[in-house]
Order: sequence, then structure tokens, then C-alpha cells
Amino acid sequence: MEKNLILHNFIKAELDNREAEPPVSSYVTEMKAETDGEDCRGPQPARNQDPGRPPQANTVEKASDSETEFSYEDWQKPLSDSGTEAEDEDSDCEETRTPESGVSDLRQRQNQKTSLMTEEQVQKGRKLFGCDVCGKRFTRQEYLKRHLRVHTGEKPFGCDVCGRRFNHRQSLETHKRVHTGEKPFGCDVCGKRFRTQGNLKEHIPVHTEEKQFGCDVCGKRFTTQRFLQTHKRVHTGEKPFGCDVCGKRFNRKPNLKTHMRVHTGEKPFGCDVCGKRFRTQGNLKTHMRVHTGEKPFGCDVCGKRFRKQGNLKTHMRVHTGEKPFDCGFCGKIFI
Repeated sequence: MEKNLILHNFIKAELDNREAEPPVSSYVTEMKAETDGEDCRGPQPARNQDPGRPPQANTVEKASDSETEFSYEDWQKPLSDSGTEAEDEDSDCEETRTPESGVSDLRQRQNQKTSLMTEEQVQKGRKLFGCDVCGKRFTRQEYLKRHLRVHTGEKPFGCDVCGRRFNHRQSLETHKRVHTGEKPFGCDVCGKRFRTQGNLKEHIPVHTEEKQFGCDVCGKRFTTQRFLQTHKRVHTGEKPFGCDVCGKRFNRKPNLKTHMRVHTGEKPFGCDVCGKRFRTQGNLKTHMRVHTGEKPFGCDVCGKRFRKQGNLKTHMRVHTGEKPFDCGFCGKIFI
């Protein structure tokens, strides 16, 4: 009897101990609830579905069965599944990239930005490139490089006819029209033709605009300020353009260019009738009157006509009696 009582107490104590321990299946359920409940803020504590409900009697049997059938893979799998879900949720919270792809994207965006900035700057006319000598600025590096030839004196382009050299290719192409006589730009009003677009542009105001700029000395008026400034040198005696060979000076640069042909022997203008050649277009034009018989200058006194204005001026002394030239030996005077 006593042995049966001891055995009964032992079995009861063992059962009490097993009821006090949490079942393994309940533990696995709590673990899965924890992992399923994770979000961007981290894991949340598991909540008991019914805290006040006591464990059932058959829980001991289920726990015993789970102890014999449960393996490591059985409870590890929910953890791995929850980890995948957690990674997906983390990717929603914060986008992650590998360092290589991030650097590549950054460089690509920077290159695109630089390209867009360059195009925008050119379109807006921003002059980013400046000359260290005169401070003039340009929108492109190539324009600055070409401009520097003005200061260095470099003239890489030469004329095959007269040997004259230029610092710009376009200047050489324009110069060649002197030899060919080509004048591709014509005035729509009077028909006068020019070798350059700039010369035509300066000519147009003769027909379309008033001569707003007047000389304070003689009252002669001009269409542009530049023409007026050039004219004023007639009164001031200023001659800023000098010949490097003989030292003769001129008040206009075109006059110096024409004079230089005296030293070079260049005669770019030729007569189509007799082949005679001339240094200036004006001389050729005057010569052509020999063949055409044109005499545009007439005397108002006797009506005699002349091919050159200088010949008419000399003729007028016949009527005025002016004799400006005298002989240094005998003193005789001449018209």
C-alpha cells in the first residue's frame, strides 16, 4: 500500500512538471508568429491568442508526440521563409544597390549633365573661353585658338597667285575674289555688287536709312559712325596706316593695301579686250572707257567731254586762266 502511494505521488509530480513546461508545438507557433509579424520596424512581441485559457490536458500528449517527430528542419524552415519576407519588406523601406552599379549610374548622370550644360551654354551664348592677351571672350575653344593668331602673327594660309598670307582660311577665300573678280553679293536696289557680305551690309543703309552722322567741319553726312570717323582724318591729317617699305602713310587701310601693289608689282585686274592689267578696280574701270568710248565727265562751259574726272579738272583751267605750275629755270607757267 505504501509503495502504491509513493508511485502515485511520483507519477502525479511528473505530470505536474510536464504541464508546467511550454509545449514544443506552441513554441514553434509563437516563433512563426514573431517572424511573420516583422516589418521595417523590426520584430514585434508575440501575443497570446487567449492568455486566460489554461492548457488542455491533451497538450501533454501532443507535446510528447512533437518531441519524437519534430526535427531541426521542421522549425528552421519557417525562419527562412520569414527571412525572405523580411528582406522583401526591407527592400520596400530602403532601396539598396551594389557600389559598382551606384558609381556607374553616378558617372552616367554626371556625363549627361555635363553634356547638357555644354549645349545650354553654347545655346545661351555664354563665352567661357577668354584671351589672356586682350580679354576677348568666345563661346568655343576653337574660336579662341583661331583668334590667338592675331597676337602671334601666325598666317598659315597663303594665296597661290600673289603670295599674300592670312591667319584665317575664310579670309584667304575672300581674298581670292580679288584675282577672280568674283562679287557674289549684290544690292537689290541699285545692283552694285560686292565681294563680301559685310561690304554689302555697309552699302545697304545708303538706300534705306538717313545719313544720321554729320561732320562738324564740312557738314558732310554719313550712314555709319565708322564712315564718319574715317572721314574726319581728312581734316585732322591723321594717317595711321604706314607702308613698311617706303614709309608712305595713308588715312585708310584700303589705300595702304592698294599702295602695297606698287612694291609687289601685283596687278590683279585685267582687261578682257586688250589684256592690259591694273593694280586697282577703279583703274580698270577707267581704262574700259577707251574701248567703249564712254566719256561721263563734261565741261559746263564748252561742253567738251572726258573719260577721267582729272582730265576735266585740268581742262577747266583753260576757262579760269589758272596756271599752277611754273618752270624753275625760266619762270614760264603752265596749266
